[in-house]
Amino acid sequence: MSMVLPGVVGFKLSGKLCSGVTATDLVLTVTQMLRKHGVVGKFVEFYGEGMGELSLADRATIANMSPEYGATMGFFPVDHVTLQYLKLTGRSDETVAMIEAYLRANRMFVDYNEPQVERFYSSYLQLNLEDVEPCMSGPKRPHDRVPLKEMKTDWKACLDNKVGFKGFAVPKEAQDKVAKFSFHGQPAELKHGSVVIAAITSCTNTSNPSVMLGAGLVAKKASELGLEVKPWIKTSLAPGSGVVTKYLLQSGLQKYLNQQGFHIVGYGCTTCIGNSGDLDESVASAISENDIIAAAVLSGNRNFEGRVHALTRANYLASPPLVVAYALAGTVDIDFEKEPIGTGRMVVQSSVLPEMFKSTYEAITKGNPIWNQLSVHSSSLYSWDPNSTYIHEPPYFKNMTMNPPGPHGVKDAYCLLNFGDSITTDHISPAGSIHKDSPAAKGTFANIRIVNKLLNGEVGPKTIHIPTGEKLYVFDAAMRYKADGHDTIVLAGAEYGSGSSRDWAAKGPMLQGVKAVIAKSFERIHRSNLVGMGIIPLCFKAGEDADTLGLTGHERYNIDLPSKISEIRPGQDVTVTTDNGKSFTCTVRFDTEVELEYFNHGGILPYAIRNLINQ
Repeated sequence: MSMVLPGVVGFKLSGKLCSGVTATDLVLTVTQMLRKHGVVGKFVEFYGEGMGELSLADRATIANMSPEYGATMGFFPVDHVTLQYLKLTGRSDETVAMIEAYLRANRMFVDYNEPQVERFYSSYLQLNLEDVEPCMSGPKRPHDRVPLKEMKTDWKACLDNKVGFKGFAVPKEAQDKVAKFSFHGQPAELKHGSVVIAAITSCTNTSNPSVMLGAGLVAKKASELGLEVKPWIKTSLAPGSGVVTKYLLQSGLQKYLNQQGFHIVGYGCTTCIGNSGDLDESVASAISENDIIAAAVLSGNRNFEGRVHALTRANYLASPPLVVAYALAGTVDIDFEKEPIGTGRMVVQSSVLPEMFKSTYEAITKGNPIWNQLSVHSSSLYSWDPNSTYIHEPPYFKNMTMNPPGPHGVKDAYCLLNFGDSITTDHISPAGSIHKDSPAAKGTFANIRIVNKLLNGEVGPKTIHIPTGEKLYVFDAAMRYKADGHDTIVLAGAEYGSGSSRDWAAKGPMLQGVKAVIAKSFERIHRSNLVGMGIIPLCFKAGEDADTLGLTGHERYNIDLPSKISEIRPGQDVTVTTDNGKSFTCTVRFDTEVELEYFNHGGILPYAIRNLINQ
């Protein structure tokens, strides 16, 4: 693995979180700050006296959202809190003592009881934990934080605003629309902002005892007051660990979560990755037929468009206690300041015991009966099933020669898609449930919420086939270009490829014939994945983009690269020209010599195969 030596952002924490403020509130605040600061390709190191006030689970919640704030890593140096967690999770005293001794000897242990040495960072940020307030993020991006007290006002603004990251453009006269329907014989209704999915879903939040027990306490209070979640709201609980089940049962809180519909559905990625399953047919019809902006509230990390569910256009990230609260409220169009929700923390130490971790993790290696009974072909080669809808033999090595093909430029390429900012890997390669007749079942760039400037504002996975002017699904247009022997490129704005590090968001475009992506900026992992698939990542110069250069996407593009790999340098300038006489300079984003070698081989996969054969 190769990478450019990263800058390190120092993030100083002071004070302590106020009562009722959760780790989720903190991480959404930190995510917003770091996105604004700009930390793509950098390490973020947290330090300061506020560190002593954060549990290891709280720190892990922050570190786990590094893809959302764009950093390569969110780093918390090891200290006494880490050692305490190792003991809590069943490690022996001897192991913990060895770890501490080793880290101290290598000057990697931080002891906040000792005077702190001033460290020097590439840049600095600071946050007083006392300033963090209850909040959510949405409705379409993890870093669009909304203080809880402003949610109702912000929701109204989103209905008014033009279509965008913070807007749905619902006409004033339609904003109070009520869709009445029958839910299994029971009268029901939906409005804009009605919650139809409430999921405590498996991200770091669901391995954090304080927020999970907090959710249980909200459910308990609601049950004692006779409150119930509406039956048409799809509720679920998918913990990040089997330990969570044990401490929710021991604390006596799981039964209250069950009463509110938050039954344990499994362990692993569920609603956050689009695996919530179908909504009830009556609910789905009410949303579709009345064009309702329905909402999902989830305790996951990502809420990009089209990711959670095709029918929830508004998706908010929130702490597990708030997920329960919004499920009970049934809408995001509410001001909780008038009905504050308090959660206690005393249950954590008594409910989370080392023995729970030990017994749970000992069982992992044994599997379970269903897993152990799976029949497996005893062959050293995988037996590909041509009828599988899930895994096919990859075509990356067809027609591969033993000699590397060498670098390639781009000649007379058409623009397949012309994007704005913040195109995520979910826009490029949708995850979750994929209908067999949908565009996503055929190929990439198939998200139902994708916005392509070639379509002048129309939303959906289509594009213009430039030679004929026809409007086609992106896959069909790409296959037509490929059949006619034409290369294609993609134009994009800032933060292209943010979100999950989904390799299919690079594999798919390569298979559809995309040779280059020209963007204002890339997310680190996606840029690396494009290089790995032999696609050229190019950045516009500062202050320039497709709009300022007058590029519409109807042009044909030439990218002039040297024919010998030895003549290409990481980060060098290249000239891009079009058939209508435009010429501009871009930076080619091969960042290391190793990446150039991948490109020379046509990607990392043929590079690896040739190396294996030549050994």
